[in-house]
Amino acid sequence: MFTLRRYESADREAVEYLHVHAIQQAGAYLGRGPWDDDVYAIEEVYLSNRGEFLIGECHGLFVAMGALKRTSPERAEIKRMRVHPDYQGRGYGQLILDELEARARALGYQTLHLDTSSYRFRPRGSTRKRLSRSGPGYLQGLEVILYEKQLS
Repeated sequence: MFTLRRYESADREAVEYLHVHAIQQAGAYLGRGPWDDDVYAIEEVYLSNRGEFLIGECHGLFVAMGALKRTSPERAEIKRMRVHPDYQGRGYGQLILDELEARARALGYQTLHLDTSSYRFRPRGSTRKRLSRSGPGYLQGLEVILYEKQLS
């Protein structure tokens, strides 16, 4: 059984592990740097700034996470979408994305956006229909794909 809940400070170590492990498995790990400082300051970056950080558990095991970060009064960014490699393909990422979208609407955001490396996130099915590709870009030397969705 998969359940979603809000991040708690006791989750910090598990979040850090999943963050690193998932990107290592995808071959996109660049080491710790300023590009992932938010993972080590979740309350400050997300929860205290009109954002959200969700934890996904399956039978009590920490298996997924995702966040919503305020980027302007009208815009929020989907961040830190991770599903443990052993639990991918079960729809957990989609469940997190759905809940983050619902929370973004409740917080009054008009636009969601995200960026991802081309080999970490491949939208499928309903996810692909819900996000519009807004262009390519580069972040920390990696090619990224930019997506956006209007909520209003």
